[in-house]
Amino acid sequence: MIITRSPLRIPLGGGGTDLPSYYRKYGGFLLAAAINKYVYITIHQTFFPELIIKYSKIERAQAVDKVRHPIIREALKLVGITELNLEITSMADIPDRTGLGSSGSFTTALLKGLHAYRKNLVLPSELAAQACHIEIDRLGEPVGKQDQYVSAYGGIACFRFLADDTVQACPLRLSPETLNDLEDNLMVFFTGFYRSASSILREQDEKSKNDESEMLENLHFVRELGLKSEECLKAGKLREFADLMNLHWQHKKQRSQEMTNPQIDEWYELARANGAFGGKLIGAGGGGFLMFYTEDKTRLRHALTRAGLREVCFHFDFEGTKILNQ
Repeated sequence: MIITRSPLRIPLGGGGTDLPSYYRKYGGFLLAAAINKYVYITIHQTFFPELIIKYSKIERAQAVDKVRHPIIREALKLVGITELNLEITSMADIPDRTGLGSSGSFTTALLKGLHAYRKNLVLPSELAAQACHIEIDRLGEPVGKQDQYVSAYGGIACFRFLADDTVQACPLRLSPETLNDLEDNLMVFFTGFYRSASSILREQDEKSKNDESEMLENLHFVRELGLKSEECLKAGKLREFADLMNLHWQHKKQRSQEMTNPQIDEWYELARANGAFGGKLIGAGGGGFLMFYTEDKTRLRHALTRAGLREVCFHFDFEGTKILNQ
């Protein structure tokens, strides 16, 4: 049995500039961290001439083209697997549609497992590029590239998305003290709202393609915030980094009316009144997880859990997508 694991991620700056509609014209920049919440894929041979696929549904397919799950179908085609006596199962620590990049993590974990089945050596850069090709090019999803690259590489890294579709990945070198303080003082809370990122991202994608000035100015500004966030973290200026998170959130809300709702805004202000220096809603928006930077975790935890939010504790992951068993 082959078992693979791919980490989910939290964005730290520059989110939204990794969509092709933006970076192919202006270049994108993103700062993000992989965390120890994972998507798992298992693959093993069976004695039956059919594909057995288990996720939130169970499929039995008599041919690769008959697989209904679009990412699994396209991944099988990309790797060149045509045999049918396989069972593929997925599991995750965090549900999908919550903004932590589960789709990208799922795709990289699946591709890693299929390449292992074929005895192929695949580098993180290749793995991420193939995952992006499936989601963006083959399936036409209005998504960016951050999830696939962060999950493939792991760690805390800066990614530059160039106009020719190449991606430059560079690990962010932090002092041990800064790294420990950042990990210790970031807190993540589940809002209870599930959402599909497609509608929000499609709106941003269309406005970028149409060169709408308000959207482009917003993304230009957010890209600069990402670069400033990188400098703050390198210098160990974590409170300034938190201020930039807050500024990022204020601008992110302007991209779409679906980005937030009155309840999320109320929770955000409650956090700010109880020790959070800055924060934002993770992912495309509309629901999922709120992330905050604080130096008074107990106060913030009590305030938000009393308000009905659930904290999810985490550590950074520095291994990226990997094979656990082969």
